[in-house]
Amino acid sequence: MAAMDAMGALMMTAEELSNPMHISALIVLTPPEGAGPAFVDEIHRACQVDADLVDPRLRRRPHRGVDTGGAWTWRDADLDMSEHVFRTTLPAGSGREALWSFVGDVHAEPLDRSRPMWQVHVIDGFDGDRIGLLVKVHHSVVDGIGGIRMIESWVCDDPDRRGMQLFTAEPSRERDSSAGTRFPGPLALARSTVEAAAAGADFAVRLGKGGFLNVFKALTGGSATLPFSAPDTRFNGRLAPARSVAGAEISRARVRAVAKETGTTTNDVLTAVVAGVLRYWLLAHDELPDESLVAICPITVRSRDAASDDADANAFGVALCTLGTELDDPAQRLAAVHRSMSEAKEQVADLGSGASLAVALPAIAPTVLLPQIPFAPTPRPAFNLALSNVPGPPTDRYWNGAHLEAIYPVSTVYDGLALNITVCSYDDKLDIGYVAGREQLPDVETLIPLTERALSDLEAAVGIER
Repeated sequence: MAAMDAMGALMMTAEELSNPMHISALIVLTPPEGAGPAFVDEIHRACQVDADLVDPRLRRRPHRGVDTGGAWTWRDADLDMSEHVFRTTLPAGSGREALWSFVGDVHAEPLDRSRPMWQVHVIDGFDGDRIGLLVKVHHSVVDGIGGIRMIESWVCDDPDRRGMQLFTAEPSRERDSSAGTRFPGPLALARSTVEAAAAGADFAVRLGKGGFLNVFKALTGGSATLPFSAPDTRFNGRLAPARSVAGAEISRARVRAVAKETGTTTNDVLTAVVAGVLRYWLLAHDELPDESLVAICPITVRSRDAASDDADANAFGVALCTLGTELDDPAQRLAAVHRSMSEAKEQVADLGSGASLAVALPAIAPTVLLPQIPFAPTPRPAFNLALSNVPGPPTDRYWNGAHLEAIYPVSTVYDGLALNITVCSYDDKLDIGYVAGREQLPDVETLIPLTERALSDLEAAVGIER
């Protein structure tokens, strides 16, 4: 039995109180030339891998009881692949809209915590011979980056390679199969207490500094976002069970060109594109606030050299970023995003991961907790949506000759945060996953053409001709 890490335990508890806390990814595959309709059966058979070979993270289930003192833990579990792998053929003539509708329905359903908390759906019958793999894993098992890395371990860069399986672990991962923290003994607890006390003063200084800097910068004309300064939108209410999902893609080269032309970063440009999408959508629904929407964004504190270090995978903080949605000029909107993101990165790097999370917590908690309480007061939210960027494979990938065409991330939404947008870079493009409560965003498919419009308008505004 292994103790669950603090973030995983928080996710499990949040799910008990509110909404399902899993993440998903839709992988779209193009079968190899001449494969025929039986190729989808080959994929389904490959999913029936020996349970003993499955990634250790997918062979355990959550547990909490009197025997654990109320703490969340991981227990080894018998794995029946038929309870985790499913096959679906969409109606004849189905396109992406039918695919996204199916993904939304599956994403809305909670995972069974009495068994390992993951599923894979093998989907065919859309876009001719395309095949989809919908991978759904609880957030306590892996985070977004961990999920993408897991998927990467199942594919390769060789289109001629055959005999590949799914769900199996890399050798390095197999050796670290404990994948959790063992309950510490008395000496370990004592040592941790001393270390925590020694670090406590520094943490307190950082914590106080972060709160002061937020207020000071906002009041003196900086780009910092004060807590509870986001406008109230339909994205900050309570969720119904249904979900709406859509995926778009844009050229990585086009985004880089805008960044180079404006002296900003590709992440700034992506954020500005999303801001444009939301501005257009809110204008079309006559709901654009006079003040800028605010996004909550994870900010990494890892160096480039440590970017692939699994031991440092949770080295990130969070920051609030103004999106400039009140600005009509896309170039001005990008400049506003750049200023806000630059200050956010500087603050997170200065404070460190823990202190930046602690500074943000007093703003995060009421935003997501108060919508769950009937008749509770409704202060202005601290943010309106979540926005993140996950690095995916840098070059083309294949599975038994099938080309991995796209990886669309489908993240978590919950009461108070009914819109989540995640971008996954893959080869020469950026795959964008939009997920929302269906009541809040019933026409999510309209965001797909708005994504192209927002990028094109931004290119024109900064003087890039296409």
